[in-house]
Order: sequence, then C-alpha cells, then structure tokens
Amino acid sequence: MNMDRRTYLKYLASLSCFSFINQVMPRNLFFPELTKEQFGKGFKWGAASASYQSEGAWNIDGKSESIWDRFSHTKGRIKTGENGDIASSFYTKYEEDISILKSLNLDIFRFSLSWSRILPEGSGKVNPKGIDFYNRVIDKCLENDIEPWVTLYHWDLPQIIEDKGGWASRDIVELFKEYAGICAKNFGDRVKNWIVLNEPMAFTGLGYMLGIHAPGYKSLSRFFAAVHHAALCQAEGGRVLRELLPEAHLGTTFSCSQVEPFRDLKRDINAAERMDALLNRLFVEPLLGMGYPMKSFPLLHRIEKFILDGDEKKLAFDYDFIGVQYYYRTVGKFALFPPAMWAKAIPAEDRKVPINTMKLENYPEGMYAMLKKYGSYPGVKKLYVTESGVCCPDVLQDGIINDTDRIKYYKDYLKQVLKAIQGGIPVKGFIAWSLTDNFEWAEGFFPRFGLIYVDYQTQQRFIKNSGLWFKEFLK
Repeated sequence: MNMDRRTYLKYLASLSCFSFINQVMPRNLFFPELTKEQFGKGFKWGAASASYQSEGAWNIDGKSESIWDRFSHTKGRIKTGENGDIASSFYTKYEEDISILKSLNLDIFRFSLSWSRILPEGSGKVNPKGIDFYNRVIDKCLENDIEPWVTLYHWDLPQIIEDKGGWASRDIVELFKEYAGICAKNFGDRVKNWIVLNEPMAFTGLGYMLGIHAPGYKSLSRFFAAVHHAALCQAEGGRVLRELLPEAHLGTTFSCSQVEPFRDLKRDINAAERMDALLNRLFVEPLLGMGYPMKSFPLLHRIEKFILDGDEKKLAFDYDFIGVQYYYRTVGKFALFPPAMWAKAIPAEDRKVPINTMKLENYPEGMYAMLKKYGSYPGVKKLYVTESGVCCPDVLQDGIINDTDRIKYYKDYLKQVLKAIQGGIPVKGFIAWSLTDNFEWAEGFFPRFGLIYVDYQTQQRFIKNSGLWFKEFLK
C-alpha cells in the first residue's frame, strides 16, 4: 500500500474488525511498554529491606533481644519453625547487597534501624557497635551514589520495652522520642530522607489484636492502646526529627488495601466501609488533624479511654511525604463474627482470582485506587510507593531465576502508578519490596519477595530476572 503512516492508521480505524488490527499491527502500538522517562526526570527508584528480616546477627556486638527474637524462638509461632537469627546475613554482607543494588541502576536503598541494636536497654546507654554498623551501611550507600532512606521503626521493638507494656504502654512515647533523637544525632549529617514508622496498622493489629505477629497478644484493649500510642509516636517522632534536622525530608508509611464490598448490598457496603476505616484510614486521618474515623467504625470509640488532654493536637504533624505500601485487594462482606466489626474478608482463593504464594490477590488496579485515595487528602504534599512487590515460587536453576510472574507484577503495578501521575497525583518514587529474599515474619523463609535470590544454606546471592528487568528498565 502506498500511503503514509497517519493515513494507514485512519484506514485501520475505519475497519470494523478489531481483531484485524491485532493481526496487521504490533500489539504494543496500542499497549505500549513502560519507559523510565514516562515517570518524569525527578522520579526516584529503589529497593527496601528491614532490620529483623535481613540482618541476622541477633545477639552479637551488643544487640539485645527484640520482640521478634523472642517470638520466633517460641515454639509454634512461626509456621515453618524458623527464625531470623541469621536471616539474609545483611550484617556481614551489606557491602555486597548495596553493590548489587547499585548495579541494578536503583537510586534508593531503604532500610530500617534496629532499636535493640542501638539501645540494648531500650533507652539510656547507646551501643557504639550498633552505631558503627549503621554508619558503615550509610557510608557504603553514599560511596555508591545511593540515597539511604532510613526507617526508624520496622517492628523489632526491644523485648525489655515490651516487658514493661510495649506499644500498649503510654511510656513508649517518651522512649520513642529519645530513640528518634539519638538516631538523628548520629546519622542525620548524612541521612536526608527519614521514615518514622513502618505500617503502624500492621504491627498493632497483627501483634496486639490478632496475635499472629510479635508480641503475640489477642486483646482489643491492648490493640486500642497500641494504636493510640503508635499514632502519637508517628507525630512526635516527626517533631523530634524536624527540630534536630530542619532540612531533612520526612515521611511515614501506611499499609493499605483497596477494600470493596462483595455484593451491592447495604450490609456489605457498610462492612467494607468499616474495614476501610480500620485498614486504610486509622493512622493517616489523625496525622492530618482529622481525628480517628470513629463515625465509619464506631468500635474505635474505645480508643477514647487512652486519649489524654491535648492528645488531639499532638496526633497531627505536617510530613513532607506519605509512603503508600500496597500489595493486594480486600473484598469484604457482612458477617456475624467478629462481633462489633460485623465484617470479614473473602479469601482470594475462594474468589478464583490471581494470587501470590501467600494466597493474597494480585490486583494492580488497587495501586491507582490507593494512590488516588491518599493523594486526595488535604495536607498530603507528596506520595512515594515505599513498598510493593510479590512473592513467587522462585526456582534456582543453573544460577538463573526466571521469575516472569514477578516481572509481570511490577509492570502491571507500575502502569497504575503511571496512571496516577498522569492524573495529577503527586507520586514521586517507587521502592520495590524487597532487595533480597528475607525472613517473612510469621511465614518464615518460604515467601520470597526479593529482586535478589538468597540461598539460605550458603548465603550466596543470585540476581533474579526481575532484578535484571529493573536494571534494563532504569538503564
């Protein structure tokens, strides 16, 4: 045919059979592949880890026992009977891991500090070997032109603090402020990006209400106390950092899940609203000065027992950014149990939808929905996806891990991030979970999320094809 491309496209568009278009033209003309440039010049890319999940070295160089050390050493707590005593050996292999991260063309390494490594007694005397370790990690990042993004708390509370009530005790607010100040003074000259709490709904709900994470309580009273004290620390920690590091870039992160009703029935819609209040709104709204979402979930009035005069003001803090951590969708319906909640989630397996190895739904559209949700709050300046990733049944064969499902996950979810950016939502970066395979809390070592495969017998590293995909994508 002797016609230019524009005329040819008009000709194809005039045809009634769309399948013919698929035959004569490349499919990616209509569904173009992602490019790094589409996300904008200043968009940040990184990978994350957490101290207990990756470091190991649980009882050396002055580190004291954390709640996860105690929990994982208690028979029956971890599904596989494993523990994080060695984990991914980041304590000894941090230089190798950071070098690999650099080779993948990533900008950011997000990692957390172990409170019990820095303050073995929970407060007071600082452990110099703990400070030295994190200084070496930070310096290695900077040597490789990697931005260190430091999380103050990623769930491994010193056991000595838990023995005195942990997050259910009001005393933790002052203890956390002390800890935040020590971290700022020791690392703030080089660390410019700080995250105060990682997923407060997760560590309070799973640890104090459901009992499936450390410290393992099943108590509504402890849960509501922990919620309020964590919400206070979320703001007070930010204030400590702001005072000591006025030029720092400060944020905190929230786990989230797009919640949808199972049926278009009022009772299912109301059940989904209660679940949304608990899973997605419980910590962000008091931070923004809106108070707890008690109207949507009346059971939250039980928090009032722990609120003291002046707390409403103390709950609010003006962060530079909010971290959104989205993995899966939740579909809920009305149920008689648990009482007061009157709602339950329908397992993804029962809904016959795509799932990961933890049997949670892979639902990329939820990424856009949650970015839109958090971005619509007045007072939210910027968003980062500070965690997202998928566990797959990775198989090491001849040094290769062909994790095509993980590559598909990242492509699909990143398309939703791009949709949010193109819709005017201020998303400024994406941090993959996780850099290496690691100890996945109560699930043990079975779920693998990493861009780097870890042979736990030898601690040898292998870059997965998903890591190589990021390397090429960000080249």
